[in-house]
Amino acid sequence: MPERPALIWFRDDLRLADNPALSAAATFGAPVVALYILDDESVELRPLGGASRWWVAQSLRSLSAQLAQFGIPLVLRRGRSAAVLADLVRETDAAHVYFNRRYGYPSELDRRIESVLRKDGVGIETFAASLLFEPSAIRSKTGTPLRVFTPFWKAATARDEPRQPLKAPMKLRGAKPVRSDTLEDWRLEPTKPCWSGGLRETWTPGEAGAKKRLSDFIGHSLSGYDRARDRPDRNLTSRISPHLRFGELSPFQVWHAVRAAQDSGDVNASDAERFLTEIGWREFSYHLLHQFPELAGKNFQSRFDAFSWAGDETLLVRWQRGRTGYPMVDAGMRELWHTGFMHNRVRMIVASFLVKHLLIDWRAGERWFWDTLIDADPANNTASWQWVAGSGADAAPYFRIFNPTLQGEKFDPDGNYVRRWVPELAHLRGEVIHRPTRPEAPNYPEPIVDHVRARARALSAFERTRSAT
Repeated sequence: MPERPALIWFRDDLRLADNPALSAAATFGAPVVALYILDDESVELRPLGGASRWWVAQSLRSLSAQLAQFGIPLVLRRGRSAAVLADLVRETDAAHVYFNRRYGYPSELDRRIESVLRKDGVGIETFAASLLFEPSAIRSKTGTPLRVFTPFWKAATARDEPRQPLKAPMKLRGAKPVRSDTLEDWRLEPTKPCWSGGLRETWTPGEAGAKKRLSDFIGHSLSGYDRARDRPDRNLTSRISPHLRFGELSPFQVWHAVRAAQDSGDVNASDAERFLTEIGWREFSYHLLHQFPELAGKNFQSRFDAFSWAGDETLLVRWQRGRTGYPMVDAGMRELWHTGFMHNRVRMIVASFLVKHLLIDWRAGERWFWDTLIDADPANNTASWQWVAGSGADAAPYFRIFNPTLQGEKFDPDGNYVRRWVPELAHLRGEVIHRPTRPEAPNYPEPIVDHVRARARALSAFERTRSAT
């Protein structure tokens, strides 16, 4: 009688190393069927944005090539996850299904899938792979979820060190081949027009690219991170966020790589701790989303439901295209369009400008980022937008309104970041680039709003919301 295979369901964990589900299958020793499902039909799941679709296509090619070295084809299927899994289990007579838990989506979907498969007599095992701390693990002294970042991270880091990452399996056996879609069938990549040139120039999706990005960051940029992380004109941030988003790296790998650099003396404690705190914000965001699955479309603080947003479509488009007349904002939005990425300090500046200068609903900005960011993370993206808007769990004070001109002068003092992304201003030097005049920059747009008036209007609007509670 043929040996029944084990089915590995890859999701947001497109890697071989530190993949507990894959390691469990290797230990089990049965032939392996590797599966990835493009589920854009289940109503519980949010379809990928355009930039994320491009990334997934490249990452799946990389994963497929890795698995092929073991003689295992990566099976691609499209449809509702529950139905696809049930069909493939019957088709292959799989005895076990292994997958890693994820928390960017309603957990009821996974529970339903597990229930259906168990009724068919299939063994199901799920594993912790995408978060350092499971959402049930971090609680207040009274047992409630923590909704402010600082006490959350203090409680998390008081626990034992996160587990060591697992090595990639040395041996895997492929099962009998089954039908698979092709990536070309899915049309994940843009064609007419093909806007992905800047993405291809900037990124190397896949596990190998992820490991190199992390290694380069720790070796060349982590030292000094605490002091200079807010400078978009310098290459001092990790840029590992898309690799974490799609699981080409695990947070366990990142955590222990940083700790190893600290223990060896190559990186000081302040730089290591500051960077790991950024990993902590990712953790916090996922814990919030696990508690509040509607975070992407609903105000965490319900008092913001009555906020009177302006909803000016013309101004929204000017912001999206980087034509606001504020150089730091425009540089960020153009960098996003070209590379699918934006420096974190600039993300805060452009988000504050949209929400507070233009009084446009944070959800419009979140949707634009979801479509254009290669690291459009279901938790981080949403929690960060709600933080800026003041409607989130751990929100910025409503009166914090970034002056985009002063932000540019402070964090891009020589104008190099703006000069790179706003060619109309490339001839200007020094801080003057953040305050261009019409004679100096005739091809650059006038500001679409006056900062002083926009700030006063925002303060008034947010104060009314605060007073109404």
